[in-house]
Amino acid sequence: MDRLMGAQSSAARNGGSAWKSLAWIGGALATAAAAAVAAVLAVFFAATVVVIALMASCLLALAGLAMRARRSTARARPADPSIIEAHNVGGHSWVAYGWDRQAR
Repeated sequence: MDRLMGAQSSAARNGGSAWKSLAWIGGALATAAAAAVAAVLAVFFAATVVVIALMASCLLALAGLAMRARRSTARARPADPSIIEAHNVGGHSWVAYGWDRQAR
């Protein structure tokens, strides 16, 4: 029995070098494939971040334009003396102010 076990271990030692080389080649190929996939994913996610940054900057620019437009239209303009002020007090009833005053 010992003789049989010794024969198997020596065969494994001598024939194992071919399998070992094949395993090294397979490992190197798997590592290269994983690195290629990682590089593609890194480029994809970098492009995604660039697109998100571009969209955020466009949104920020539009918000700035909206605030600028709001500020410019919110300014009170001088009142025209020929315009009177009227308020609805309910239903079809209105109260007008300034119609009995002369223009300044």
